[in-house]
Amino acid sequence: MSGTSLLGGLTQHEFLRDYWQRRPLLVRQAFADIRAPISADELAGLALESDVPSRLVMQHDVARWSLRYGPFEEADFASLPETHWTLLVTDLEKFVPALYTLIEPFRFLPDWRIDDLMISYAAPHGSVGPHTDAYDVFLLQLEGTRRWQIDTRPVDPENRLPDVDLRILAHFEPESEWVLEPGDMLYLPPGIAHYGVALDACMTASIGFRAPGQKELVSAWLDDVAARVDPECRYGDAGRPVARNPGEIDPASRQAIVSMMREALERSDDALERWFGRYITEPRADLVSLYPEPEGWTNEGLAQHLASGRDLKRNTAARLAYFTQQETLFLYADGEEYPLDMNFQALVAVLCQRIDFPATLCRQLLDNHPDACGLIVRLLDRGILEPAE
Repeated sequence: MSGTSLLGGLTQHEFLRDYWQRRPLLVRQAFADIRAPISADELAGLALESDVPSRLVMQHDVARWSLRYGPFEEADFASLPETHWTLLVTDLEKFVPALYTLIEPFRFLPDWRIDDLMISYAAPHGSVGPHTDAYDVFLLQLEGTRRWQIDTRPVDPENRLPDVDLRILAHFEPESEWVLEPGDMLYLPPGIAHYGVALDACMTASIGFRAPGQKELVSAWLDDVAARVDPECRYGDAGRPVARNPGEIDPASRQAIVSMMREALERSDDALERWFGRYITEPRADLVSLYPEPEGWTNEGLAQHLASGRDLKRNTAARLAYFTQQETLFLYADGEEYPLDMNFQALVAVLCQRIDFPATLCRQLLDNHPDACGLIVRLLDRGILEPAE
């Protein structure tokens, strides 16, 4: 697939300049001749698994909706009505790595911004209601047809149905409407009100993008600061004068407290960037089942594995990123930082770009970077890399 066919004739540069986080884009046949890569029965089967995130949304009337979380049982699906319900399964590229092919075309955007692949199956008239999202999303029709309506006008935060967990809009007046068929795709920036309704039994893929909020970042950073503060560091005021009034917090005490706190909070821009690298690649606790038990890899074991022609692959639940800072290369893998010499740059670029690592490629990389064997072994031990099946 070329970038221009994916984006309706636009280059990636033109899309990012004119549409990304600015306005919606409808692309007819972005994925021409597509077939759903997973069946409705297979999607329902995944929703039976305890570690696969899934939801079931049902509409009972105009203002009455219900939301249930998985795991489900087969009897739950057998008792569903013929219309007005939707099954949504998230993080599918992590549980079914073959589905990563649906994310690959969107990697003209950085990996740290990509959140997950969700696929929904909707019975006729199934929907999750008119709503807004706080993230960018590409909505790709896989099977059947769905009518999408959007409203680009600002949404009142109070415009929500009461007592509904889904944050459905109480009032929605569409500006535009399209019917999407298999292969059609709709891009929506954050905050755009949209309403999708299945016209028949249909499947839709959603490629969503994460955008950390300021509150989330500051809260996580302060947690990191608190974890690194010396627990023995305590306020002291030896030699202080007699208190003139026991109820007063005197200026010297206030200044000492503020100085102590500022000292703990002081971080350079370089330190904040390195913290962000660790934070944005942290593994999710609910995906721990996707990581194998450590096998005790060694340099010799890795060499034997590759010499036998066996490949490696990246765990699709793992998060990798890197950047350079003051002549040091920092690799981040599932929240851990690896400071490396700049001569590792080509190797790290390949590690972060590829999902599959044929044995011949691995041997070539290690021949060019013999010091990297320990890094690969560490990534294997942590389950970030693993033997390809």
